[in-house]
Amino acid sequence: MDIGQLLELGAKAFKSSAGGSAEGLPLGQIAKALSGLLPGSGNNVDLSALIGNLQGGGLAALAQSWLGDGGNAGIGVDDLLGLFGKGSIDQFAGQLGIDPGTALKGLQGAVPEIVDKASSGGSLDAIGGVQGLMGMAGKLFG
Repeated sequence: MDIGQLLELGAKAFKSSAGGSAEGLPLGQIAKALSGLLPGSGNNVDLSALIGNLQGGGLAALAQSWLGDGGNAGIGVDDLLGLFGKGSIDQFAGQLGIDPGTALKGLQGAVPEIVDKASSGGSLDAIGGVQGLMGMAGKLFG
């Protein structure tokens, strides 16, 4: 699965989680905003950096639940704010023309979905030009 497909899945999960305020937003607009929020740039989203940030923020068990093949643990609003920062969340919400609370609600569905779909058996797959993801996941959780 390439990064474009992952971002589209994330956009769908975002819309589903965000509810009414996000229903009219085009998936492409959400996907573009997600690619700007996630570590890396454009089609070179660095999911290993996202996992590293989770692990560094004391959320390694949460990241592992997303990487594994079982169910995904939910992420709280405070954890999302700690992961991305209030300024980045505000900018993301502004790109979509929604309030930050709605953005956070949508991200609670999107972020776990993106990591989950990019991983298999506890390791991130190399996607979208990102390299070394499997080795990074192995070092964090091996």
